[in-house]
Amino acid sequence: MIQRTPFANALTYGVMIFGFLLLIGPFIVILSGASQTFQQVNAIPFSFVPQDRLFENMGAAWSRASLGTAMLNSFVMASLVTVGKVALSALTAFAIVFFRTPLKGFFFWMVFITLMLPLEVRVVPTYAVAADLFQPIRLLISAVTGFEVSVDWNLLNSYAGLTLPLIATATGTFLYRQFYLTLPDELAEAARMDGSGAIRFFIDMLLPLSRTNMLALTTIMFVYGWNQYLWPLLMVTDPQYKTTMMSLVALLPADNGTPDWNVTLAGSLIIMLPPLIVVAVLQRWFVRGLVATEK
Repeated sequence: MIQRTPFANALTYGVMIFGFLLLIGPFIVILSGASQTFQQVNAIPFSFVPQDRLFENMGAAWSRASLGTAMLNSFVMASLVTVGKVALSALTAFAIVFFRTPLKGFFFWMVFITLMLPLEVRVVPTYAVAADLFQPIRLLISAVTGFEVSVDWNLLNSYAGLTLPLIATATGTFLYRQFYLTLPDELAEAARMDGSGAIRFFIDMLLPLSRTNMLALTTIMFVYGWNQYLWPLLMVTDPQYKTTMMSLVALLPADNGTPDWNVTLAGSLIIMLPPLIVVAVLQRWFVRGLVATEK
């Protein structure tokens, strides 16, 4: 048993306050700078006191970076990625845990190993496939028949290209698998005795039981999809499909231009709001989904 002492309590609270300031510090800088004038934001030393120019700077950032279209594209991309990841990981974990196949352990570890392969490692082959979906088919037809087939189809400049290559997730599969393993075997046996098929058992029993896990994964994956930069940068050349992370470049001051960092910080604040709202709304289920188990 750990004995509580005044010194230990003071040290604990000191560490917590330091960690809180370390996390909240960048947000305070953004909020303060976004509400200041050009002269105030470039003053030395920097003032952390918010001023009254927040909405004016946000309006300037919204117009400069065309954030209306970018926010819509990022919301669509993040939502589709989230739905795809949650659905696919739930089905994958369901097949791994409840279907009796000799290679299910092998397939799980093959999926789990992909956690060590970030997007930056997979980006070149993934882009090659997305940029020319029929290339393997053309090569096969050419090798078998000797005929050249000129069929081109790609996912560039489309929501499908922004989302489909990102919906596979080893993290979600692992999270669902660990939860499914806590369920008693009698649950599946009872459903089988009642005449429930695999799909009905999955929809009527497993999905309601895994609601907290689903919401926790939704929180993680929405933020993940919203913050994507490298993949949209490769897939999008049409300004119609630009995302918010790509629009940040338009908010940066030019090399020889006016260093209006107040507008840049205001635009960053706008871009931060949607994931902050999602995390704030779902934070209770996010914590429960990670640390608790419902049966």
